[in-house]
Amino acid sequence: MLSPGTLRAHLLAARLAGPVATTRERSLGRYRMFVARDPRVLIGLEPERDWLLGDLLQLMGRRCGVSADPDHASGQDVIDPDRTIAALDAFADRLATVAAAGAPVLLGTGHPHRLLGFYAGLAAGLSAKGCTVLTPAQGRSVDITTRFGVRTYNLDYVRGVALVREPGARGAGSEPGAHTHSPLPLRTVLAAAMDGDGPLPALVVGDHGWVCGAGQLGIEAIGLADSDDPAPFVGEAEGRVSVVVPLDDTVRSDYYRPLTRYVLNRACLSQ
Repeated sequence: MLSPGTLRAHLLAARLAGPVATTRERSLGRYRMFVARDPRVLIGLEPERDWLLGDLLQLMGRRCGVSADPDHASGQDVIDPDRTIAALDAFADRLATVAAAGAPVLLGTGHPHRLLGFYAGLAAGLSAKGCTVLTPAQGRSVDITTRFGVRTYNLDYVRGVALVREPGARGAGSEPGAHTHSPLPLRTVLAAAMDGDGPLPALVVGDHGWVCGAGQLGIEAIGLADSDDPAPFVGEAEGRVSVVVPLDDTVRSDYYRPLTRYVLNRACLSQ
């Protein structure tokens, strides 16, 4: 059993929390985009209220531990590791409740190069407890607007985790998938489920558009988010996302393994 103290030390050593790679300049820029309701930062969420920059800074300070001072305009963001652990505990508790009910679960990521292993470990634990890990819309195409224009991607599942790939991309062993913040893959998956390709999920586990898109549609969602992604935290504050874990989502993939062990142990899902 990984203790909270050991986990806290790992979070700081791996720079998952504490001073992280995300710059203050980037975060402030994305907070301003959110206030302006830029879809690239809303990632599927439609805020219920008009968020001012000061209000958003206060929220991100409470949820992540970043500075709430608008005059703090440079340097690195700092995520409070104690907030990360508290959110991981709540995240694990939601998984435990869903596992006890044997409810269907959907897992998806827009960060497959970094977070695929984290979610795949959860998928294996949930499946072993009798939960159906859903895989609707396998192979469906999704048109996503990127900075290079509209690109077509294909939905795929790796070890129970949904992601998107560029057409013609090689298999999972060499190319884990594409990075995206879009909620369109989630919407495509849910549309396929509603058309009969499996049940709707009782819980969506993921990041970016997977979490915000699900929460916006009234499906319970939990996930991970970096300090420069305010939408999931706003969704949590407005009651449409159940749990958001603040951490750096771009460190080495193996650095997330202790988090997987911690969550599985707390949720009684270890195999």
